[in-house]
Amino acid sequence: MSTPTSPIARYNFHETEARWQKVWDERQTFRAVMDRAKPKYYVLEMFPYPSGRIHMGHVRNYTQGDVIARYKRARGFNVLHPMGWDAFGLPAENAAMEKKVHPKKWTYENIATMKTQLKSMGLSLDWSRELATCDPSYYRHQQKMFLDFWNAGLAYRKEAWVNWDPVDNTVLANEQVIEGKGWRTGAPVERRKLTQWNLKITHFADELLSRLDTLGRWPEKVRLMQANWIGKSRGARVFWQLTDGSGAASSKKDWGKLEIFTTRPDTLYGASFMALSPEHPLTAELALKDPGLQHFIAECRKTGTAAAEVETAEKQGYKLPLLAKHPLIPGKTVQVYAANFVLMEYGTGAIFGCPGHDERDHEFAIKYGLPILPVVAPADADLKSFSVAQAPFIEDGVIINSDFLNGLGVEEAKAKVIARLEEMGVGKGTTQYRLRDWLVSRQRYWGCPIPAIHCDKCGVVPVPAKDLPVKLPDDVTFDKPGNPLDRHPTWKHVDCPKCGGKGQRETDTFDTFIDSSWYFDRFTSPGLETAPFDRQENEYWMPVDQYIGGVEHAILHLLYSRFWTRAMREVQMTSRDEPFDGLFTQGMVCHETYRATDGTWLMPEEIERVDGSKVVRLSDRTPVEVGRSEKMSKSKKNVVDPDQIIRDYGADTARWFMLSDSPPERDLEWTEAGVTGAWRFQQRLHRIATTALAEVPPAGAPKPAQFSDAATALRRAAHKTIAGLTADIEAFHFNKAVARLYELASSIDSAKAAGDDSLKWVLREALEIFVRLIGPMTPHLAEELWQALGHRSLLAEQPWPLPEDALLVDDTVTVAVQLNGKLRGTIALPKDAPKEAAEKAALVQPDLVRGLEGRTPKRVIVVPNRIVNIVV
Repeated sequence: MSTPTSPIARYNFHETEARWQKVWDERQTFRAVMDRAKPKYYVLEMFPYPSGRIHMGHVRNYTQGDVIARYKRARGFNVLHPMGWDAFGLPAENAAMEKKVHPKKWTYENIATMKTQLKSMGLSLDWSRELATCDPSYYRHQQKMFLDFWNAGLAYRKEAWVNWDPVDNTVLANEQVIEGKGWRTGAPVERRKLTQWNLKITHFADELLSRLDTLGRWPEKVRLMQANWIGKSRGARVFWQLTDGSGAASSKKDWGKLEIFTTRPDTLYGASFMALSPEHPLTAELALKDPGLQHFIAECRKTGTAAAEVETAEKQGYKLPLLAKHPLIPGKTVQVYAANFVLMEYGTGAIFGCPGHDERDHEFAIKYGLPILPVVAPADADLKSFSVAQAPFIEDGVIINSDFLNGLGVEEAKAKVIARLEEMGVGKGTTQYRLRDWLVSRQRYWGCPIPAIHCDKCGVVPVPAKDLPVKLPDDVTFDKPGNPLDRHPTWKHVDCPKCGGKGQRETDTFDTFIDSSWYFDRFTSPGLETAPFDRQENEYWMPVDQYIGGVEHAILHLLYSRFWTRAMREVQMTSRDEPFDGLFTQGMVCHETYRATDGTWLMPEEIERVDGSKVVRLSDRTPVEVGRSEKMSKSKKNVVDPDQIIRDYGADTARWFMLSDSPPERDLEWTEAGVTGAWRFQQRLHRIATTALAEVPPAGAPKPAQFSDAATALRRAAHKTIAGLTADIEAFHFNKAVARLYELASSIDSAKAAGDDSLKWVLREALEIFVRLIGPMTPHLAEELWQALGHRSLLAEQPWPLPEDALLVDDTVTVAVQLNGKLRGTIALPKDAPKEAAEKAALVQPDLVRGLEGRTPKRVIVVPNRIVNIVV
């Protein structure tokens, strides 16, 4: 990509941007200090992982946040706009193995590089509050909070079947399993039984769900995603009496009752089988003497424990030597199976199958030749022909073939059958949540150490608060698979703080989602050593007024952060319920993909367009296949380096393009034509301002007593732009705001002030308004023009312009002129013009005169400010 050239390229963005960044830094312009006399505004973009380089997604995210921060500061708010680094994680360990460099060194070198890149964007960040989650000064407080949660019963250890990533050699939470694969590695997930640390997020399940309704400044789609993930459902626990496979009343062994949970007790009369999880205690007991069942269980363990993965897997079952007696139908029994689609972690680890009204059960019944009974039908169905043999009916309807429930709607039937189950002592109505507790143990080195010690005598005991932080040892090796902490010769060996005997440190480290679940609180007083944050400062700044980031974090990060705030509330660290008052999720930055004839992906700078349409590879001139526009990714090489864009075009150009090309919530397609267009506008604006400066009076010149029509028109355009652009920024309609600025620039450029002193004064007024309005978007150019206009103060410290109300109301209106009800043309009239004036102006309108053809009007109908209709 070559540096653009132009005969009017007088604006030296290289020199200008570096100079103003230095001025802001030296004056600490954006440093935030608590001031209760001013309203606060906390704007925060999701902090980055220090992977080594910022990408265009970062540029878009942080530009949007910076517009809001600068705008709110100009509106008189005390703005907190910090930056930090989500610095723990497996990529650093992988780099240690691949590049033979310590994760700490790799991480901090990347932080230094990315900080330089971010500073080149001219962001109004308070760098004095910078933090990195891998710093012991940060995670010592995280360890102390965990101990407080542990003491309050919100943290515990439990043996359970977990998702195991065989590539990263670590446990994954269900949320981190995507279509059966690890969210980071893409490796097929396995199932293992381990004792792990958990945080009791389910303790707040109902509150996390109900409080979504109060988050009015969150996107509806995000609230819906969280509600679905929490998954509250009303149902019933039902008890089924088990017998051996003969079903005889004289069975030698009474297997007792099997408890299941169902959200559809209304379909009990359609039950045709029972299914147990491969991990159900009863399945395990039967497997002791059944090699076939043992093999089936082993096969099931090759998949993860995530519900989404289990739902999509092929349904497999193993027939058990058990029958279950139907709780409502005397004498009826159904076959019991072990099934791969039943999870021990959900409900009770056992279900009843109703194939007629559940897709999963239907698939299973077809495979194993089980009865498929319809018990719910559409209200208008012909029951003689209605069938669920080919596909289940899963919509609302009317209950059929169900004894005392027949004819009822689904919800009414649920209530009635629960009452009957409770009356008979074979069931109980209950509420269930899909949400499971947060598994936070990870078998890796580069993470926050879990502050626990294992003692043969005392069990698992907490590290005393005085011994925090538990720091990671630096002298580790990555020459073998697995967690280096497990094989460290000294670090893990420690005396038990309770009995003084030999103990061993917990070698698991925390899930990095813990690190990002409270960093926004730490930003309120990041230098404090004695506590995670100063309570008064935290209460002043929190909650975050505007949080900005990708929708891909809608469940994991945001839900965990909401939990952590409640956990802090539980241990009296805060009185807040929610961390983020407003949330905005921006779209992705996309680019065309390019593929060579040998199938390799090519970067944009490796191709050339010939004759406007043909694309060839620069190195050998061979044809290149142009693919669809996709999210920029290293794997497909459709990335553009922000450093190169800022070097060739300037930070303001990159910022302007990110704001102007599409609505911020939608994906943005990066094109070279788009960025060169943004660059040309910066040059044009500099030219317009430079040209106008030669004509305008000095700063502080007195306001004219009267204005010419041209001056009034320009004033009206400028003040309307203030009002419109203010509303656009408040609504995150940045692309609309940019469009308004283009229009105002054109109005200024076309103003001819020769001989019109009032227009010269208005030209300065319009220029100053324009410069102040572009300040949040292109701050370097705005500061430069502000100085050129004769000001010595920083634009970044100026208040936002306010429109004059009188100039927002048009003095003239456009009125339609009709002949016998048909439009012939329009006329411009003073607003609320008298009827006689409107009639007189309409009758001389040229198109109307031609239409009259000399005829005399019979009457004239005037609708003030809208229509004049001539009737002949």
